[in-house]
Amino acid sequence: MDRKIIINVGRQFGSGGKQVALELGRKLGIKVYDNELISKAAESSGFSKELFKEKDEKRSLFSFSSFFSTGAFSQPENYVNENGLFKIQSSVIRDIAEKEAAVIVGRCADYILRDRGCTLDVFICAPLEVRKKRVAERLGVTEDKAEDLIAGTDRKRETYYNYFTFGNWGVASNYDLCIDSSILDIEGTADYIIDFARRAGLLK
Repeated sequence: MDRKIIINVGRQFGSGGKQVALELGRKLGIKVYDNELISKAAESSGFSKELFKEKDEKRSLFSFSSFFSTGAFSQPENYVNENGLFKIQSSVIRDIAEKEAAVIVGRCADYILRDRGCTLDVFICAPLEVRKKRVAERLGVTEDKAEDLIAGTDRKRETYYNYFTFGNWGVASNYDLCIDSSILDIEGTADYIIDFARRAGLLK
């Protein structure tokens, strides 16, 4: 292989997708980019990472003024839309893919790297009942509240993904592999993905 593997992980909220990504990174000895990607985007653009956290996988027009690291652009007419942030983050993702093997969580990385060889696009899902229990335990909320959080977060991710990719978030045909993490659990799911990548000739 002349290029290092990039595993792009899309996920339903509460499916354990982030944990699967971390397990993939641990087993393969490569970096996992999620919140770290936000920091890298902030560094490359010169804006504070709070700006990117606020709009992470969300869409809307907003003002720079309260997010700049310096006061140089503090006028209220200074705006950036989600397209500008997407371009910055896309550049960061492409730069990572050129330099190293990695696991990238969300952020339309599968679309951004669609023309790159040696990528594996994975979507992690799980039954709603499983996700409700996981979110409730993790956040210390009721399962009813967890269900509301799941619906809201998935809706935001779907809107963000569909807008920037012209595709359909979570639809099997958009990915190389869709897997229910509740069947094999976190470690077993990671092992399955690694085995799939090897069989596909993406890993030795």
